[in-house]
Amino acid sequence: MSIQRVRSKWAKTNVLIADPILREYVPSTRSFQRSTVEQMLDHYGMIYVKPVNGTFGNGVIRVEKNIGANRPYFFQSGEAKYSFVTFGDMYRKLLVVKKNKAYLAQQGIHLLKYSGRRFDLRIMVQKNPQSKWEATGMIGRVAHPRKIVTNYHAGGTPKPVMTLLKRSLSAEKWTHYEARLRKLGVDVAIAMEKRFPRIKEIGIDVAVDHTLKPWILEVNTLPDPFLFKKLPNRSVFRRIYSYAVAYGRFKVRKRKG
Repeated sequence: MSIQRVRSKWAKTNVLIADPILREYVPSTRSFQRSTVEQMLDHYGMIYVKPVNGTFGNGVIRVEKNIGANRPYFFQSGEAKYSFVTFGDMYRKLLVVKKNKAYLAQQGIHLLKYSGRRFDLRIMVQKNPQSKWEATGMIGRVAHPRKIVTNYHAGGTPKPVMTLLKRSLSAEKWTHYEARLRKLGVDVAIAMEKRFPRIKEIGIDVAVDHTLKPWILEVNTLPDPFLFKKLPNRSVFRRIYSYAVAYGRFKVRKRKG
């Protein structure tokens, strides 16, 4: 039986917001249209617009409204930045930049920073050989200084999570916080499996705000295990890879000779 993949961000978001516990960790997410973008900007001041089907952070746009500025409307796509006097001007340009694709709008979370650069976390959750969900790895992703997304494929820098949070958490508090993140990851996997019963692995992108609240930004059903090779502790990647071999994502490599 093949491993199930789910491309639609809407489908995955709907699973999370249907869960009474997990919905508290999901930023407000709505379909992309003019009234939605305007209302969410008024309410949150910053939103992200994302392709419903997309990977590696491609097509993600950060939109802001800064009251009092000469050009209060602003958005960034990749390294390109645009500012506008009116919402109408901004929205017309936004339609051009996003192209003719289905998009959604998501409440912007102000991420913690490391050396002045935003970062988020990736939690890897997999079916272990006993067919139980297990959070097998966590890694931080520090955004490229000129970009809004943290993805490694977009120039992000992988870092151990403890390195990124040690200024915010003592060693003792980190132990509890790590356990909280791992439990959150397993809870998300269990909820996703109820709707998509053939999934074997997920990668959860988690934002951490200034109160240290974790926010679920996205759930990936084809997460990149090789990102975890960047951790100093190589045993994390070895376990992730061995589990992926066990449930059939990768074939066992035969040694020559």
